[in-house]
Amino acid sequence: MDLCRMPAHELGRLLRERKVSALELTDAVFSRIDAVEDKVKAYLLLLREEARSQARAVDAALAAKEELPPLAGVPLAVKDNLCMTGVETTCASKILKGFVPPYDATVIERLKEQRVVFTGKTNMDEFAMGSSTENSGFYPTANPWDLKRVPGGSSGGSAAAVAAGEAVTAIGSDTGGSIRLPAAFCGVVGLKPTYGRVSRYGLVAFASSLDQIGPITRDVRDCALLLNAIAGHDPRDSTSAPQEVPDYTEFLVPEIKGFRIGIPKEYVAEGIAPAVRDVLAEAVHLLTRMGAVVEETSLPHVSYSLPAYYLIAPAEASSNLARYDGVRYGLRVEGEDVVTMYKKTRSRGFGAEVKRRIMLGTYALSAGYYDAYYLKALKVRTLIRRDFDAAFERFDMLLSPTSPTPPFRIGEKVDDPLAMYLTDICTLAVSLAGVPGLSIPAGFAGHLPVGIQLIGPPFTEGKLLRVAYAFEQEAGITAKRPVL
Repeated sequence: MDLCRMPAHELGRLLRERKVSALELTDAVFSRIDAVEDKVKAYLLLLREEARSQARAVDAALAAKEELPPLAGVPLAVKDNLCMTGVETTCASKILKGFVPPYDATVIERLKEQRVVFTGKTNMDEFAMGSSTENSGFYPTANPWDLKRVPGGSSGGSAAAVAAGEAVTAIGSDTGGSIRLPAAFCGVVGLKPTYGRVSRYGLVAFASSLDQIGPITRDVRDCALLLNAIAGHDPRDSTSAPQEVPDYTEFLVPEIKGFRIGIPKEYVAEGIAPAVRDVLAEAVHLLTRMGAVVEETSLPHVSYSLPAYYLIAPAEASSNLARYDGVRYGLRVEGEDVVTMYKKTRSRGFGAEVKRRIMLGTYALSAGYYDAYYLKALKVRTLIRRDFDAAFERFDMLLSPTSPTPPFRIGEKVDDPLAMYLTDICTLAVSLAGVPGLSIPAGFAGHLPVGIQLIGPPFTEGKLLRVAYAFEQEAGITAKRPVL
């Protein structure tokens, strides 16, 4: 029985039936980490002893016949931009090296209530700025399907850990595609919930009007279980939606007859790799055979999502990252005066991509350029949201590729920022509109996984999970795992 390959819902059943202990499961995951982590490099920090202690506590509760939550005892990895009490949190940046938060993010609090076992903090693009996890301030992460290729970003460490068997589930964050893209590249399931569905309290901010936390899992049922655990209103986050959270597992029925699904023609235009087009066509054929009605539609302003995003997100980043000055926490490089200390600290602490985005954002917000760039980008964002609203009047959801290409080689795009930014072309508009997007494995380009993205109206994660579950049951893609 290969515990490291099994989904969380199956492991939860084995734990409750006492066929395996939480400590055995935890030790199996760390044995897997010991075997492959030097190749994958998914983690920045391991919590080995803490995890074993958490597992023993779950085993004691099971022995006492306590009623435990569905994810109790399941090993889970956390992206390193979520605060955990007493655990170093760096956002993969040298400027935060040594920062130990005194509090838990709301998502961490809720996962502790679920009695999950935390395996460690995962690698990421520095401050979540990137599409390949090559922008980490420490080292890049490799794709478990091909160690010479990227796992996507910025939640590449979380997706790679789940794909490689180094965690059963993981938490990521998504600002412009940072959960969905790594999920697609690593052949796992990744959900960016509706903006406000999951509390951002304790998430180190990149772009506050776009950031959202979500699950990365082996299959759709695990995704529903993890969303159940982390979703819900939080008064500590002023953008958190005061909406009730349904039981998302109740949506998991393999029946989608009559669902109307639109394919925006802008997402199958020039620039989409032939192999990705083929996988999307096969997915459409399968969904149609299952009874869904799939038709072409249009999002007229979605082509402007790239410039709009790369004005709005950097502008917010330039404001959010101003707090890293060497005074309060993290790295401090001394200088002859306070201004010199600021300059030296930020020069040494921030990586090239973070500096690039801070400068872009500061320029867009500067006097004389605010109206010409940032304000115009906000207006385009409104037009994009209206395009989605119009499409959802006709369709239950939309379908697109998650990425325009299969995973690319490490180093292939790192010196070409525009080529790297175009990797997110299928995911950016979803973030700008604040609607939910779910990436699921749909096929392969040779030996490399390809994902498709389901996009729904606000707070319709349940419908997306239903269609994804039905597709998953019919396609059987998630049964395949990389061989390291």
